[in-house]
Amino acid sequence: MNTDFDRSKMRDFIKACGQMLLLLSIFFTFPVYAAGEEVTGVTTALGIDTAENPAADKPLLDATSEEESSASPVVIPEPAPPPIISGESTNNAQIETTPTPQKDNDIRQRIQGIFSEIEGLQAVNVSVTQGVVTLTGETPNEKKAQQAINLTNRLTDVVTVEDRIDRTLDVQDNVTTVYQGLKAQAKNLVKALPLLLVGIVLFALVTWFGSWLSNRKKMWQRLTPNPFVAELLSQTVKVIFIVFGLILALSLIGAETILGTLLGGAGVIGIAVGFAVKDTIENYIASLMLSIRQPFRARDHILINNQEGIVVRLTSRATILMTLDGNQLRIPNAEVFKATILNYTKNPERRFTFELGVDANDDPLAAIKVGLDAIHTLAFVLDEPKAVAVITNVGDSNIILEFQIWVDQSDTDFSKARSIAIRETKHALENEGFSLPEPIYRLRFNSNLEKAFENMQANANTDSAKSDMTITPITPKVTDKNQNKDNSVDDKDKKQAKARAKLILQGRNADEVLNARPDDKLMEKVEQEIAESSDETDLLNNNSPQE
Repeated sequence: MNTDFDRSKMRDFIKACGQMLLLLSIFFTFPVYAAGEEVTGVTTALGIDTAENPAADKPLLDATSEEESSASPVVIPEPAPPPIISGESTNNAQIETTPTPQKDNDIRQRIQGIFSEIEGLQAVNVSVTQGVVTLTGETPNEKKAQQAINLTNRLTDVVTVEDRIDRTLDVQDNVTTVYQGLKAQAKNLVKALPLLLVGIVLFALVTWFGSWLSNRKKMWQRLTPNPFVAELLSQTVKVIFIVFGLILALSLIGAETILGTLLGGAGVIGIAVGFAVKDTIENYIASLMLSIRQPFRARDHILINNQEGIVVRLTSRATILMTLDGNQLRIPNAEVFKATILNYTKNPERRFTFELGVDANDDPLAAIKVGLDAIHTLAFVLDEPKAVAVITNVGDSNIILEFQIWVDQSDTDFSKARSIAIRETKHALENEGFSLPEPIYRLRFNSNLEKAFENMQANANTDSAKSDMTITPITPKVTDKNQNKDNSVDDKDKKQAKARAKLILQGRNADEVLNARPDDKLMEKVEQEIAESSDETDLLNNNSPQE
């Protein structure tokens, strides 16, 4: 029993909800001016009592006379324009079953009275029969014809509107309408000039204050030690004040909708410009990150993707280097931010290496000791870290030794130091009797080929006029006498070379060749580049923390 009762209540609830949804759909579907009549019919069909709402049976617009409508004004909400099919407009109001000629006459007079007050509609003729309004005559353009149709449809007793209006598209009529519209707008603009001037003055004052505030560089530098971030904050504040002044000015003259249009257009333009200057934006963000991270300082000797030089400055667009050749090099900051940076100045202690080969018959450890003793006599070689040498390879005719030496780059030229160290080590090894052999190649001939060379030599001795070439048979063995003779020749050549070098190095400016100090001229050029005034702000700051 309880189950049947619950089901009955559920069905009643669903039925009531369906009736309510139907009522709401009909109410929002039809125009507002016909809502009273339709709701009455629907509520009657649904069994809803409308006695408590007598206003629902009253028409929204009484077209009998202008005096009555003015005596009891009724606010009529403007409905959406009805659909137009094949030049005819249909009113969605319910059609009465008992039309009267008096009502048709009232509709015609009301429409004619309205048209007589509107520019461009005075030539439209109105005829009404059985609630059907026929519009004839002429309008200057399609816009005026649609205006006449829409105004006619707003009367509650109009069944439908038949459009027979001719669009003359007359030049004079259309130009006159546009001229009058421009004239009216000009008059309104003249009236609004004082308010417009006040808005311009207000915008100028707010913008000036924003510019004045953004130019307080010391204040922004106190907020952040990073010059790039300080400049970014100042420019952001300036833009905020400009936008705020624009909002105030437009609000004062009542043109807030223009601001929405401007912001919408600026958003679309910003997206397009963003895609167009993607690389520039990436470069700007990289500049911001480099200014915060400070991976190097001015005068640092760095290597960026095989581009070596001394840092001059870091701008908002590029990193400027002075190459070792004395040329200015600009690298985009986007490339610098993604590159591998090798900073030689960060740790001034730097190691260089070189290799020398000694004869296979010599003791390599003894050669290492001789070479290191000569290296430690050089003033630019550091005691800590200590210079070392290792055996790296045993070749066909020699043993390869690698010497590893540390110098201080702040007061020693790396390339000069390496050059001088190689010379001193080579001379020390040669003075101690160690030979630095050249590659030796062994050639082997078979017995038939050796006999052929001997026959050729015999023929050459009998007839010396026919050939000036002398071929000596090659024997696989070399006597000790010939070996000693060759060594004496080599020793003689070495002594002559050393004597010649000693004579040359005693001449003028010889100390500069043996001096390992850095080139002062390059650093002078770097200092000149740093001291030169530039429109671009240098983002390198020694007071900023460095990563």
